[in-house]
Amino acid sequence: MIGVFDSGFGGLTILKEIRRRLPEYDYLYLGDNARTPYGTRSFDVVYEYTLQAVRYLFSHGCNLVVLACNTASAKALRSIQQNDLPCMSPMFSDGKPQKRVLGIIRPTVEAIGKLTRTGHVGVLATQGTVVSESYPIEIHKINTSVRVVQQACPMWVPIVENGEADSPGADYFVDKYLAEILAKDPEIDTLLLACTHYPLLRPKIEQSLRRLQPEGHSEVSLLSQGAIVAESLKDYLRRHPEIETQCGRGGKCSYLTTESEHKFAQSATIFMAEEIEVKHIDL
Repeated sequence: MIGVFDSGFGGLTILKEIRRRLPEYDYLYLGDNARTPYGTRSFDVVYEYTLQAVRYLFSHGCNLVVLACNTASAKALRSIQQNDLPCMSPMFSDGKPQKRVLGIIRPTVEAIGKLTRTGHVGVLATQGTVVSESYPIEIHKINTSVRVVQQACPMWVPIVENGEADSPGADYFVDKYLAEILAKDPEIDTLLLACTHYPLLRPKIEQSLRRLQPEGHSEVSLLSQGAIVAESLKDYLRRHPEIETQCGRGGKCSYLTTESEHKFAQSATIFMAEEIEVKHIDL
């Protein structure tokens, strides 16, 4: 079984794309909705919460866990991979762990480098992801000449989770943050939606860009993470048959939340466009 973890609902946009491309596997989604948002929390707290979730998913049959959360990927992934995984997982004969934890930042960064024409990239994210500097650091590991500017968008997640992504009231905050990042670097040609909630605002963002961009300015490409992560996972499983063979192939998907089942199921329909059944757990 493949575990997919997020601090709340946003990871469902990643899960949806993963299931679209890899429908044959079994999935277990865990949303830590009782303690969301992670974006404003310290590195230590995000690490502690993420590690608890990974341990839970490991103990419930997931040998591969995807952190479908930019904040968790930025603040917890490296520590878990380097310090905790060797203690939590049995080893193959070659000394590598039989359980794995993957993030969503690295595959996203690799895709960005192939898209930008001007070498000017904008990152729209939560405050936690921005402060972590994960995207500039990872992008510059691949290409030091790319200029990266970041913009925290603290109101976007509440707008999405309250079902207001299509409302006229969302326009103000979409315009506000886009205007701020474009003012930082008018030559941006690629904008990354570096939060898994943000794809639900994509129509508003596209409209806002058309309003804000000067006439004659080349079109800005918007990059969402779901399809990128799904394709990266597909490639990972192809390259690691020892992990792939441990993933159940029943096409089933189960959902867990640390909050109210009813509230999760109700809100999840915003992301999945289908009704789901969910179980409450404590971490």
